[in-house]
Amino acid sequence: MTEMDKELFTFQRADDSESEHIAAPIYSYWRSVFRKFFSSKIAIVMMILAGIVILLSIFQPMISGYDPMKTPYINTPSMKYIRPNLTYWFGTDDKGNSLFDAVWAGTRNSLFISFMATTITTVVGVAVGMWWGFSKRVDVVMIEVYNVISNIPATLVAMILVYAIGSGIWQLIFALSITSWVGTAYFIRVQVMIIRDREYNLASRCLGTSTFKIITHNILPYLISVIMTAVSRDIPSFISYEVFLSFVGVGLSEKDPSLGRMIQQYSPYLVSTPYLFWIPVVVSAFISVSLYIVGQTLADASDPRTHMI
Repeated sequence: MTEMDKELFTFQRADDSESEHIAAPIYSYWRSVFRKFFSSKIAIVMMILAGIVILLSIFQPMISGYDPMKTPYINTPSMKYIRPNLTYWFGTDDKGNSLFDAVWAGTRNSLFISFMATTITTVVGVAVGMWWGFSKRVDVVMIEVYNVISNIPATLVAMILVYAIGSGIWQLIFALSITSWVGTAYFIRVQVMIIRDREYNLASRCLGTSTFKIITHNILPYLISVIMTAVSRDIPSFISYEVFLSFVGVGLSEKDPSLGRMIQQYSPYLVSTPYLFWIPVVVSAFISVSLYIVGQTLADASDPRTHMI
């Protein structure tokens, strides 16, 4: 070999172990989920703002000690109807109480009701939907249950139940979630039926794998994005239900503040002092929109088909 050849070529030592080296990068599902989620600037902004709202609704009522049953300034005209300013950010109401304190106390109850109702609906709906979509015997019974319940307006059922069992936070949660899980279960059932007869599930059955293990290991991981989609839809939906039921005077008692009760309480002031009505409306709308955007973005990020390696 000439000197020129030595400059052009470099000899490499053969190594049999190099053939076992995996050239593709290591794939982590949750790392890919968070990478995809945080690539959306709108979702990040909405998540931060929603987090601030949630923190305010948790801690601000503890600091203020707001109680809707107490009206300390009712006989003090100077404290009534103070418009928003640097001292009273949201102004004061017809009793002289700070609307800022009232809004966050109401937001706390509205969020608690929606999160609890969503949790119950999701857990029960996913559990029932898995068995419903996998078992043909269960399908025969549950499809009839679904046909009956789905034709009855959920709002009407909630109103009748609240009238029957009384007003209160836990009573409203029960009324909202008593039938809503059926829709989630049917949604999951359809998704399960799509993938239950794929080759790897049929192979698992032939190998004697239990139904429970097939559901939890072969089917459930594929439905994470579907479940997140349902959750992102249910949380704003339950907030809207609570606001509507409280607006019509059903669901919560006077001692339980909520955004819906505030909107109902201050609706007569829409012309004279509009800030009393519109501030709770804007807060309610913002919570619903921000949580929906965050939930939908997380649902899209949970779908492995959207991950780029």
